[in-house]
Amino acid sequence: MFSSYEEACDWLFSQFPAYHNLGAQAYNPGLKNTEELLSFFGNPHEQLRFVHVAGTNGKGSVSSMITSVLVESGETVGCFTSPHILDFSERIRVNGIPVHQQFVLDFCNRVNAHIWNVQPSFFEITWVMALVYFQEQNCSVVVAEVGLGGRLDATNVITPLLSIITNISLDHTNILGNTRAMIAAEKGGIIKPGVPVILGENDPETRPVFEQLAAEKEARILEPDRDSTIPSDIIGYQIGNFQIVRTAINYLHSIGFNCGQQELIGGMFHLRENTGFFGRLEVLGKDPLIILDCAHNEAGLKALFFSLPKTNGTLHIVYGTSSDKDLSAIQTVLPTKAVYHFCEFSNPRSASLESLKSSFGNFSAIQQHFFSSVEAAFLSAQTIANKEDTIIICGSFFLAHDFFSFFSL
Repeated sequence: MFSSYEEACDWLFSQFPAYHNLGAQAYNPGLKNTEELLSFFGNPHEQLRFVHVAGTNGKGSVSSMITSVLVESGETVGCFTSPHILDFSERIRVNGIPVHQQFVLDFCNRVNAHIWNVQPSFFEITWVMALVYFQEQNCSVVVAEVGLGGRLDATNVITPLLSIITNISLDHTNILGNTRAMIAAEKGGIIKPGVPVILGENDPETRPVFEQLAAEKEARILEPDRDSTIPSDIIGYQIGNFQIVRTAINYLHSIGFNCGQQELIGGMFHLRENTGFFGRLEVLGKDPLIILDCAHNEAGLKALFFSLPKTNGTLHIVYGTSSDKDLSAIQTVLPTKAVYHFCEFSNPRSASLESLKSSFGNFSAIQQHFFSSVEAAFLSAQTIANKEDTIIICGSFFLAHDFFSFFSL
């Protein structure tokens, strides 16, 4: 028996395969394990309503925005996202409040005490924990972010009111396939019979895949609303995410949810307090401008740098990434007119200092510096930057975790 929340989390992280520590070897495709766990806990998902969100990038933003709007409309909203940045409890929230530590402790004790016919993964246990918690908290709707892929993801046991696929780019190719069409087939696996699906992009390589899947399931495709006015505080790549959210809210309103324009704007204004959302195009300081973003793959980084405000100052980039990323592909989207502060982070999946030096040592940039910690890299950027400069911290959720361990929100 575990006696504390911290002890339960340590056990959860160490006893089961955890993707955020091990990478691809922790991926456990298929629904058998999840279904056995759910059966043991009384199939809580059968008593809940869902919005299901998949995609390569933006699914966390979209999930949190929809959650915030539904909170504004008076719903009790469960939100399941991953990974966490600071604490495990961030993954499971009700109206923005993280799961109670006592619940995590009690749940882990129940799982640990039972003899299982399967060996569930960290993610499968966490997902079932969330569902049990959401039912216990009498959530009227749940917004669930897919962990990885879609078709075989643990979250795909649900039948939602609405499915969303934000976009497709080349990421986790060792698991999902090495073309965008192959990845689309996996992520399109969340499309359910008769359930509308919003497609966040109209890509000629992936669109036919989604159209075929939707036709087979008799699922109506909804296009994002690109024409209406965008709130002034929605910038850069979040504009596309907001357009997806607006379409989702319009559909939910049409089936009986009390969410309209007022709730949509209120949800954006109260995003952090309604969801705990942070770390995406987030401005942390001025003079110099400091922005943190959890962009971690080629498409996400490209969107980040495209979103940056124009400036006459120098761009400083604090960057570290996981060892499974294609550094040669990422290098093609990194701005050359910048000073780089490359770094390792504390998670074991971090690309090593040697790997970063090998990949970026001859990178055509203004300057390159290499550090063994995020803190040292950020302090270097702060020391060099002038007031008119911009400092970007990006590359991984794990890098953000290290950053916020010494930089208070």
